Amino acid sequence: MSEKVYDALVIGSGAAGSFAAKELTANGLSVILLEAGPEIGKNDFNPSKKKPPASAINIWERARATIKGQPVQARAAFFTERFSRFFVNDRKNPYTTPRGEPFLWIRGRQAGGRLHSFGRVLNRWSDDDFKIKSRTGAGVDWPVSYDELAPYYAEAETHLGLYGNEDHVAAMPDGVYAHPAKLTPAEQLFKKTVEGQAPERHVVSWRYIAPDPERVPRPLREALASGKLTIKHNAIVRRITTHAETGRATGAEFTDKASGSVQTIRAENVILCASPIESVRLLLNSSSKKHPNGLGNSSGTLGRYFMDQLPCLAFGTFPPAKGWSHDDSAPQDPFYNPSGGIFVPRFENVEDKPQRGDFAYQGSVGRAPVGENDAASLAFFGFGMMLPYADNRITLDARRKDAWGIPVPHIRCVMHETETALIHKQENTLIDMVEGAGGKLDFIGSPLGLKEMGRGAFPEASALSRFLFRKWFKKTMCMGAAIHESGGARMGASRENSVLNSWNQSWDVPNLLVTDASSFAGGGTTGTTLTVMALTLRACRKLATGYMQR
Repeated sequence: MSEKVYDALVIGSGAAGSFAAKELTANGLSVILLEAGPEIGKNDFNPSKKKPPASAINIWERARATIKGQPVQARAAFFTERFSRFFVNDRKNPYTTPRGEPFLWIRGRQAGGRLHSFGRVLNRWSDDDFKIKSRTGAGVDWPVSYDELAPYYAEAETHLGLYGNEDHVAAMPDGVYAHPAKLTPAEQLFKKTVEGQAPERHVVSWRYIAPDPERVPRPLREALASGKLTIKHNAIVRRITTHAETGRATGAEFTDKASGSVQTIRAENVILCASPIESVRLLLNSSSKKHPNGLGNSSGTLGRYFMDQLPCLAFGTFPPAKGWSHDDSAPQDPFYNPSGGIFVPRFENVEDKPQRGDFAYQGSVGRAPVGENDAASLAFFGFGMMLPYADNRITLDARRKDAWGIPVPHIRCVMHETETALIHKQENTLIDMVEGAGGKLDFIGSPLGLKEMGRGAFPEASALSRFLFRKWFKKTMCMGAAIHESGGARMGASRENSVLNSWNQSWDVPNLLVTDASSFAGGGTTGTTLTVMALTLRACRKLATGYMQR
């Protein structure tokens, strides 16, 4: 009996993999999806574990997770014990970094990937990102433009039913919104003050999706309903297999978690959606006689130009507003805390200004519970743009292997002079903006270190918790903390300096697509998820159309 050959193999089931499965099955292809983790359903979201938003650091939840095998995952800025099942076990999934150059790799291995733990904010990128070289002389232009991606952005937004408003901000184009998003009274006051003082700045609502009560991502549900999708969970992909003579992808080799056996799957096309670091790792580990330096690496750029956004974190109060309020834009969820907040897109990006502020802020004002006569709480996370550098790269560490005997990734992602200057400006701008609006910061911190002011970090926490927070801060707010990593298998206009063409297709292996954020040519200043979805729809539609018309 001959082995079944699927039309397409999708590796990973997160933002990219779920939309790849949806698009390919909608076009009539038979699809096999390999997911490294378990199936996830409603029973994995226990309402009894839900707690009110904490006003103090959850140091003991992090300590317990560390003891249980998650010392890296527990360092995520907004980690809570309730979500620990949606993060990997670091003992089984190690990685290495150069001495003195830490990187925080936050991972999820389960059906749906990090869609169960991300902030659910879905912002469009613009030609400030895609055409950065043309506009500023820095970085590289992408081989696609905003206008080319706009229809696919709209399609993903319509499919998911976003909350948001039309804000008419050029740096962050409007999308298609099914529901309005509200600001708290404190946020409305903050917005009025900031925009009144600096007209080039805009304070807008989050653009986001509410938690899905079905707990399985909608695109994955639709793909399953088509009858053309088969999912194999707990399948740890080891390498992509290729034909010895043609070099084309033929499927994948994987370890079955339950039995420990190594198995293979065959497919006419392979779509790699495993998340940036994991996808690059798999390509590097898929070397062969035809591809001696890793699959699709004739340019020598595979693993290079890896990026993450520059992180900074700030907490404080906003005395002009008192108390807190609940945002009823979206229905309350029995497991997740309410979504919503404010976003300050990059500014100083008008044509007559030679220096752009390539950073943005996501935050909230007046959403955390405080006394009705107390100053409203305030929290911000900043995202700065990292430029692509060849020496920021992912390689394989042959000296160390994971629980399944696969070489682990060695990750180097460090700031150069441009980034160091930018994150200084990013921090100082946030301090000036908050204080100018009447707010008071307790602390602000980044890879540059922790700066306390006023009451100091988490003044209501215990002395021991505050001590441990200060001690661990550098390990928490290092590169990787933004969790917006990208690059390593970048797309480009020439096969000489990129891994993929403008359709996320390998230059060297025409039946291989890579559609997660490893394909990004630049780092941006906001989340990568919506752009991943748009690129995936675009690439998979082209693949399916050509394949079905053979």
